[in-house]
Amino acid sequence: MNGTEDRMPEKKQVLAFGDSLTWGANPGGLGRHRFDDRWTSVVEAELAGARIVPEGLGGRTTSFDDHSAMANRNGVLVLPTLLGSHYPLDLVAIMLGTNDLKPHLCGSVSGAAAGIERLAEIVQTFPYGYGARPPKVLIISPPLFRETRIGDRTPAGGRSIAESQNFAAAYRSVAEKKGCAFFDAAAVAVASDVDGVHLDAENTRALGRGVVPVIAELLGLPLPD
Repeated sequence: MNGTEDRMPEKKQVLAFGDSLTWGANPGGLGRHRFDDRWTSVVEAELAGARIVPEGLGGRTTSFDDHSAMANRNGVLVLPTLLGSHYPLDLVAIMLGTNDLKPHLCGSVSGAAAGIERLAEIVQTFPYGYGARPPKVLIISPPLFRETRIGDRTPAGGRSIAESQNFAAAYRSVAEKKGCAFFDAAAVAVASDVDGVHLDAENTRALGRGVVPVIAELLGLPLPD
């Protein structure tokens, strides 16, 4: 078994670029979900032919600086480095915008959508080496915010529930404009009423299961039995 004909086919490489929802933040400041509960882990478990690179950072925005944190949270500034680290890639799945809606950073979905568009452009135009082709792009609009069951019922960070309801339409429009695939996370996952923003373990897994068929189709992989 020395020839290349005996090697197993290379798995499809997927970069999941996101914020605390991709990192796996447990609502209410309870730390991080178990590895198997994170949506990226669910996708990799379901699709044997895919390898998911989970690149989630709490507080990450599409394109806005947040100097209150030690890490660089500006997605536009960080993404090129990650593309250079992880290519060749077959797909980049982007789910950001939750933190853009913090009032002191941006507060509007229009701003988040502009950032998403720039991120898609970066993926599509990055100078990949060794003849690697640009990966496909999947834009995922975040789950909607909701009222909390404690305090003044406002989602964490003073985010607007009404504004979050504009995510899907705005992101779908960007996807169509840039020739990207689109998935609405709100169709399968509901934010916890603990903080109104993050997902509990059940909904985090539901997000993974919901996006599996989309990723499988984009990568030409069979769906699990």
